[in-house]
Amino acid sequence: MKAITGVILSLAMLSATAQAAGNIDAGKAATEKFNCASCHGKDFNSPIDPAYPKIAGQHKDYLEHALKAYQRGDGPNGRTNAIMGAQAKALSAADIANISAYLSSLPGNLVLKK
Repeated sequence: MKAITGVILSLAMLSATAQAAGNIDAGKAATEKFNCASCHGKDFNSPIDPAYPKIAGQHKDYLEHALKAYQRGDGPNGRTNAIMGAQAKALSAADIANISAYLSSLPGNLVLKK
């Protein structure tokens, strides 16, 4: 009985870890569902407005933090932006993990050093 319980616990932990890592294919589907490219550009490197960030190739942790901050809004550790606030409120924790995994997997064109 202890062996079965241990196996079930291990599988549950593995599933939680996989979910936390995010699914790139599900992230791609989510960016299409939520129409992220309409502001951030088709390749997520060429936003329609220079004030909008280039998000392709960003660190996964940063993207997750930013989306959660937009969900928090004007509260502590929050971010305020009318468009992103509304977009982020509709995202589940899985959506955030998946979108972050997908966007971080894309080639970015951010300048890191000059």
